[in-house]
Amino acid sequence: MDIKALEKLLSGGPDTAMLRFSLANAWLREGDAERAGEHVARAVELDPGYSAAWKLYGKLLADSNCPEKAIDVYQRGIEVARKQGDKQAEKEMRVFLKRVRKDQ
Repeated sequence: MDIKALEKLLSGGPDTAMLRFSLANAWLREGDAERAGEHVARAVELDPGYSAAWKLYGKLLADSNCPEKAIDVYQRGIEVARKQGDKQAEKEMRVFLKRVRKDQ
C-alpha cells in the first residue's frame, strides 16, 4: 500500500500500531527516516508489546547516528520480545544491540 493510502487510513480511522508501523516502513522505503521514526515511535506508544516495531525503531535510531537512544530502544525491545516469546526478534535485536555498542 502506498503512503497516500496509508495516510488516508490514518486520517479517517483509528490510529493503530500496525498502521503506524506500515507508514514507518513506507516512509523508510521513500528514504525519509525522520518521518519513519515519528511513525514507529508512535507505534510503540500505541502498542508497547509490538516487538517488530521496537526492532525497526532501534534500527532507525542506529542508522540516524543516535547510538544511546538505539541502545535504550533495543534493550526495551529485547525485553518486550522475551515477554512475548518472540525468540527471533529477541535474537535479532541482541545482535543489533551488540553492533551498536561495538560501533560506539
